[in-house]
Amino acid sequence: MAGNRFRYGQWRGGPDPLAPPYDVQGAVDQVGAEVLAGGSLRDALRDLLRRGPQGRGGLDGLTARARRLRREALRRGELDGAVTRARALLDQALAAERDELARRDDEAARFAETMLGNLPRSTAQAVRDLSDYRWASDEARHTYQRILDGLRDDVLGQRFAGLRDSARLAGDPAVQEQVAEMVRDLNALLARHARAEDTTDAFAEFMRRHGDFFPERPRDVDELIDILARRSAAGQRLMNSLSQRQREELAGLMRESLGDRLAGELAALEGNLRALRPDLRWGRGERMQGSQPLGYGEATGALDEIAELDDLLDQLGQAHPGATLDDIDVDAVARTLGRDAADDVRRLRELERELRRQGWVTRDADGLTLSPKALRRLGGTALRQVFAELTAGPRGQHDLRSAGAAGEVTGASRPWEYGDEQPLDVVRTLTRAVRRAGPGVPVQLAVEDFEVVETERRASAAVALCVDLSYSMISQGRWGPMKQTGLALAHLMATRFPQDALQIIGFGRRAETLTQQELAAVEPDMMQGTNLQHALRLAGRHLRRHPDAEPVVLVVTDGEPTAYLDPEDGEALFAWPSSPETIEATVREVDRLGRYGATLNLFMLGDDPGLRRFVDAVARRSGGRVFTPDTDDLGEYVVSDYLRARRGRR
Repeated sequence: MAGNRFRYGQWRGGPDPLAPPYDVQGAVDQVGAEVLAGGSLRDALRDLLRRGPQGRGGLDGLTARARRLRREALRRGELDGAVTRARALLDQALAAERDELARRDDEAARFAETMLGNLPRSTAQAVRDLSDYRWASDEARHTYQRILDGLRDDVLGQRFAGLRDSARLAGDPAVQEQVAEMVRDLNALLARHARAEDTTDAFAEFMRRHGDFFPERPRDVDELIDILARRSAAGQRLMNSLSQRQREELAGLMRESLGDRLAGELAALEGNLRALRPDLRWGRGERMQGSQPLGYGEATGALDEIAELDDLLDQLGQAHPGATLDDIDVDAVARTLGRDAADDVRRLRELERELRRQGWVTRDADGLTLSPKALRRLGGTALRQVFAELTAGPRGQHDLRSAGAAGEVTGASRPWEYGDEQPLDVVRTLTRAVRRAGPGVPVQLAVEDFEVVETERRASAAVALCVDLSYSMISQGRWGPMKQTGLALAHLMATRFPQDALQIIGFGRRAETLTQQELAAVEPDMMQGTNLQHALRLAGRHLRRHPDAEPVVLVVTDGEPTAYLDPEDGEALFAWPSSPETIEATVREVDRLGRYGATLNLFMLGDDPGLRRFVDAVARRSGGRVFTPDTDDLGEYVVSDYLRARRGRR
């Protein structure tokens, strides 16, 4: 309306209602932080879903709730309540009958008393023997009938939800006949389905005639089977959970209450359902506790709930190969854990799908893994952490010996980025600062103001980074810094020195080349052995593939060589302490690299005397250098040495 006035302002009613329920880049950074701290890539991605983004709404919380509910269900009561209830009702009926007979003085009353006194101890057998007994007491007759009607109503109500709310109708012979006819038709339908026949029309006709028994309104035969099989399996698990005597008692009472025809049809139905759904834990039982005796329906309901929680725990565990969040039954989560839990699962699904849609993760046979896009972000994070250490040194001390050494000036400039070696463009830097902050003295400079002169690169480098993958690296807390160093160096070379060629080589008992993705996901080698000889051989192959580049070899290790390749069959031979053959084979590879003109620098982690003697000897022999950085400074040392070494001697 023309007279209305509206005011707009910042939302202050809590979380942004239009914000997505997940922070995709934040989730990627959360994974990256774990990897750079030395964690497993697979575990980090799995933990993202298990703990949830920012540590909330994850699978672990849902699993804990499901386990708590399972424990509560196991304490719900005693499973033999149906037999206990039948025994109590039978005792009431017999007491009432004996009272009535005591008031009579005829011969028939004395004969009946004798018969009642000779009833078997078994409740089921006693009920069966009394099936043709002519009760003298109306109260006793009604109480006895409650045994049969109650158990029959419980069994049929548990199997067919349509009888649950009107269970007393099951005592009507006409209703029992309808139930028997329905179960017979159901068995015929399932038999056709088991033969892989088209049951579309037969199912429609079955639901037209017997749909009142199934208020769930299944859409096809498979949904109908799922409903019935779960309930039938719960009944079988109840039998499995009872002692042999209790099982015999309950089975006998059920046969007596259902009658031979209906009991036979239900047994055939259970056989059909077991064959169609063999995965429903038919042979499993539970040990439940509690002071409250549970009737048949209550007991099977508790066991059905426990089975559903067990299935849900398997789904939430995501333990089997190829498991995805799509395996989780959201409807089952809502039924057992509540709508808020189902919403958490949906949000996690959306997060996983969004991670894939935006290209941050991919899925292979082993599960989720980071994509090249995410690895670039991870490498950038690692590089920023390294340069944070580099820039934290004394101010004003800049190495100007190589200013301009990067190449010929092109006349263009660009914003400064981490890792730039080009000289500053002072005029453009000051111009940007004035534009940003306005005229005034002194001119205040910010990081975003700096520009560097573009140059044409005159030389390239072939770099082999050899990293120790032995178990001691992770046991001594060096795994994360090693990964951070490799990822930072790879990102620096890919973004600032794309003409340089990097080869990452990991070595344990054997050596292997690693991509950036493989380095992020690599796990420690649990076999003993530090095969530096094999690593240097692979490094030499990499250098020879780039003959016009400055050859640079960087070795990160915390142990002296203890393995080498047998020259005859190529098998890795291990010896501790280091054998002369291991040292000789390793030194031969050092000499080959030296003859090729490679710079060989070693970064020694730890203070092992044997390693110290070895690296000092290698450095003297190759003309290289030895660095002994603290673990936290490893990335700074390696990146700085690469920047120095790539300037080269050629």
